[in-house]
Amino acid sequence: MGASSSVPQKSIHDFNVKDCKGNDVNLNTYKGKVLLVVNVASKCGFTQQNYTQMTELYSKYKDKGLEILAFPCNQFLYQEPGSSHDAELFACTRFKAEYPIFQKVKVNGPNAAPVYKFLKASKGGCLGSRIKWNFTKFLVDKDGQGDIKKALGEN
Repeated sequence: MGASSSVPQKSIHDFNVKDCKGNDVNLNTYKGKVLLVVNVASKCGFTQQNYTQMTELYSKYKDKGLEILAFPCNQFLYQEPGSSHDAELFACTRFKAEYPIFQKVKVNGPNAAPVYKFLKASKGGCLGSRIKWNFTKFLVDKDGQGDIKKALGEN
């Protein structure tokens, strides 16, 4: 999954992020778990379907080592207008989300969150250097890499 020269981290576990209340979270906490990292928005046309499916997925696989990391983002038509805490309340109240909702981030541009710079640099391909919309998902294996086959236990 190697990152670009502008992103020195070698694993998602090398990052510190903020939770929705502004507390530091070391992503090394999630070492040994498969991660689904998602930029979320409460006012998007895809919100209902995505949050419903993420809650179902998490309920089914959390005991098997899946963790969903949700990062609210307001970069796409301002569809996450409230605070980080508002985004958490929305997800937890309306969709019964039990997975962590982090602080609002930018996923594109010079002020993109470092963890998103890493994820984009690691993926490339049809994604290119920009995230196109809300609910873009990155699957990260137990070692903090983006090898989907390894994450799913396939050869």
